[in-house]
Amino acid sequence: MAAPDLTTWITIPAVSGLIGWVTNWLAVKMIFRPIRPRSFLGIRVQGLIGRRQQDLAKAIGRVVGNHLVEHKDVVKSLNKLDFEGMLRGLLDKGLGPKVQELRGLPLIGGFLTEERVNDIRDSIVKGIMQHKEAVLDEVEKGLAKGLDVPGLVEKKVATFAVEKLEGMILEVASRELRAIEWLGGLLGVLIGVAQVGFLWWNG
Repeated sequence: MAAPDLTTWITIPAVSGLIGWVTNWLAVKMIFRPIRPRSFLGIRVQGLIGRRQQDLAKAIGRVVGNHLVEHKDVVKSLNKLDFEGMLRGLLDKGLGPKVQELRGLPLIGGFLTEERVNDIRDSIVKGIMQHKEAVLDEVEKGLAKGLDVPGLVEKKVATFAVEKLEGMILEVASRELRAIEWLGGLLGVLIGVAQVGFLWWNG
């Protein structure tokens, strides 16, 4: 058999490359689209993210809650805060109105000078700070009982608009997804070249 002409060498790989690119482009698009279920030739079609959003939410919640954000991590973050300064501020805010009320009383009012009130506040703060680790341990126990990280994450992801999830994924992986599309085209071209060579070899 005569060697394939230049047109054959160009046309078949080009068509194969186009088919490969379109196939991968369509596969990437169907990760997200169509967002709402649609019927096509009697077949119900919906994008992977929209169809499996609840399962995706559970999986993300489980990973985040059980492996990425644990209660002890939250407590460690609290430990980095200016705990002493926060306590002083809270006590000033909480005791201030009551101190002003007591200062209006005949005997007690003269005792509650600004200096004495500050001393009382500082004593309270000092006493709590001496038992800071015990306080944080109790906070961790409370978080373990009352803070359901997997449930919170699952609920958030489950109620996200699919468009928002699409935007988040594309923001991170748009380059990789585009590379998948072009890889499909490249593989298609290589397959087309192999087809022409095979026909020539076996002609």
